[in-house]
Amino acid sequence: MAGAKNGNFSEKISPYLRQKMSSRRGGGAPKFLTLQYAEDPLEKISNARESPRYYQSEVHATFEGEVLRGVEKLYRRTLLVEPTTICAAHCRWCIRGQCDTLTLSNDDLERIARYCGTAPENADVREILVTGGDPLILVDRVDFLLDSIERHATDVEVVRIATRVPLQDPRRVDKRMLHALRPRSTFRIEIATHINHPGELFPEVREAYAALQTAGARIYDQTVLLRGVNDEPETLVELFDELRHLDIEAHYLFHCSPIRGMDHHRTSIARGLDLFRQLSCSGKTSGRVKPQFALMTDVGKVSLCEGSIIGRDKDRVLLKTGYSYGDRLRWVPTWTLPASASVGGDGFLQVWYLDADEKKA
Repeated sequence: MAGAKNGNFSEKISPYLRQKMSSRRGGGAPKFLTLQYAEDPLEKISNARESPRYYQSEVHATFEGEVLRGVEKLYRRTLLVEPTTICAAHCRWCIRGQCDTLTLSNDDLERIARYCGTAPENADVREILVTGGDPLILVDRVDFLLDSIERHATDVEVVRIATRVPLQDPRRVDKRMLHALRPRSTFRIEIATHINHPGELFPEVREAYAALQTAGARIYDQTVLLRGVNDEPETLVELFDELRHLDIEAHYLFHCSPIRGMDHHRTSIARGLDLFRQLSCSGKTSGRVKPQFALMTDVGKVSLCEGSIIGRDKDRVLLKTGYSYGDRLRWVPTWTLPASASVGGDGFLQVWYLDADEKKA
């Protein structure tokens, strides 16, 4: 997901997506694709309170005499690994759009697997999230990493791989990729993906996800709520019905993060909550198709529930979280409290989160 140069996030659209964006006769490119992938002059407009990138969660540690690269951690059970920051295409709303380009070597990846399996601070780690960028751009590196985890981090029970390759370049889901994602003896493989509009589910995309499932991967979805793309209840109902039909778990409906220059992609929190109610409490959907509505804050993900919003200051809301400051330091000794956060009297983190102005729509 990297592509920043001199503070700008370059436009990158895969040949597959370009073909889909140019194949409609008369009506032009489908809006659900252009709004996600085409660079927009509105990106030059920024709010001083917006962040240049996602939350800071890098592990600043030396292991076996080497500085660890591409490792993040916020939670007790999960270690995050970024084999590469390269993607098949650049989603304009990406939380990592301003990250530097980085690709890890096999030596780096094996060291990370040993770190996960032996460092005392990782004693409770049971999951590894492999993300980026899109790790499935470099299938051989992922294959090597999974083998290394199997050898060196035997307490890991789940490896999650975050990818949009099936949507952005489904031809990559081939025999080589399916071999890399074959079942391992010590952990199961899950695929995390962002499907944001039912129109993205072209026949070849459906086939790609089905192939991953046939290979043994469980797939779950984290839809990003995007203004003009999926911020209507009918669109969300159709999308989550389709996900259920495809046996893809509906995990999160994410509020679009306040990344610099991305305000035109964002709904207000109130609009997101209203859409979530219409999706989950209207009778239009039922069963296990209902996601959680969540925000990506500077201290981690927060699913909104009663009592989550405890204050407001102009265009920001103050969120009460369930994250214990003491626990966070035990899990990640190098973690530092961001300027937007504070520790409440009960020891739990509170964090400011930038809302969006619905009137700008």
